[in-house]
Order: sequence, then C-alpha cells, then structure tokens
Amino acid sequence: MSETKDLQPQEKLSGLELLQQIVDGERPHPTIAGVINMRFEQIEKGRVLFSAMADDRHINPMDGVHGGFCATLLDSVTGCAVHSALEAGVPFGTIELNVKMMRPVPKGQRLIAEGKLINLSRSLGVSEGTVKDEAGKLYAHATSTCMLIRSKSTP
Repeated sequence: MSETKDLQPQEKLSGLELLQQIVDGERPHPTIAGVINMRFEQIEKGRVLFSAMADDRHINPMDGVHGGFCATLLDSVTGCAVHSALEAGVPFGTIELNVKMMRPVPKGQRLIAEGKLINLSRSLGVSEGTVKDEAGKLYAHATSTCMLIRSKSTP
C-alpha cells in the first residue's frame, strides 16, 4: 500500500511549487491532461515543457487532428509559464490566446510543447508557446495574455 503525503492546500503554494508537485507525481495531473493526452515534463520559474500525443479522440471531420488539440495544448503551456512565476494565492485566467498553426499535427507522434514567460506585471502575464516534434519541427506557435486576479492586499 502506498503512503499518501500530506499536501498543503493549493492556495498556500506558489505556482512553481504546485506545478512541481504535479511533475513529481505528488498531485495528479489536471483532468484536461487526460483529454489532450499531455504530461507535465519540466517546470522552472517562467518556463514549462509538456509532452503530448494526438490520438483518435482528436480527429476532425476531415480525418485530421483538430486545431483545438494544439490550441488547448498551447493555452496550457502558456498559462503554466505564467503560473510558475506567481506567488501563492494569485489566481489567473487567459484573456487572449493567439495561435498560429504551421502544419498539420500528426496523430500518434510525441510532441513537445514549451511555454515561456515574456513579461509579468501586477495585473498581466504575457507568455509564448510552441509545439514541436522531437526533431524540432514547428507545428504551432502562440502568444497569450493572462489576467492576474490579485486581492487588494497582495503586493
């Protein structure tokens, strides 16, 4: 029988601490990770790496991978790049996501999604993300703006 570690409530953890617990397997991946078939791989302040693989659940009517697969993956890595730089108790939400699809996404191929923080202010986090294959071929790029929801007492 495995031992369950007592974990602090999410709102008591910085974004980096919370995301690192997911990478380390101390917390489960969010449920969207199962829908998109993505895994958190590396987390550091301002930068995240996920892996993902499109499968039969992600097919559009033309028998290709739906664009929403990459859009969701990019929303996730750009949001987590912002989250990784936030202190405890600061929620956020994506207010703008601009996605450029470069080529059709293959089904059944491991992809690497990277998110990087570009700028963090008191009220906004701006980040960018890419989806590439393991050889470095670019499939999609995004920029994102997230609104930080700070309480009046948060510096």
